[in-house]
Amino acid sequence: MRLSTKGRYAVTSITDLALHACAGPVTLADISERQGLSLSYLEQMFAQLRRQGLVTGVRGPGGGYTLARATTDISVADVIAAVEQASPTASSSSLDATGDQCLTHDLWDELSVQIQQFLAGITLAELAEA
Repeated sequence: MRLSTKGRYAVTSITDLALHACAGPVTLADISERQGLSLSYLEQMFAQLRRQGLVTGVRGPGGGYTLARATTDISVADVIAAVEQASPTASSSSLDATGDQCLTHDLWDELSVQIQQFLAGITLAELAEA
């Protein structure tokens, strides 16, 4: 499996949010500083996370972001799916160079299922405890 940088950054930044949200909304500037991520990149990612119902934006002084659900109700797979075009998989093209089904197609499909199940089984609560 090759997880994109965007997916890794999303998991890192929302875990940071989970760790620091107990004191109230967390600003993207704070996450940016702690994690060394571009503020503009975080703004784009958090817009996607907000649209998918994983975070809530709070406007005004003292504003920032909070989790929209409990850390036990948000999986790593949820976070990655919110920012990726497709879920992280170890995919193989369905057809080989001759137009026949790839000999290892079933292997890669099964691996993709295993990866998805693994990521769905890890919650933000578990990451925040680690």
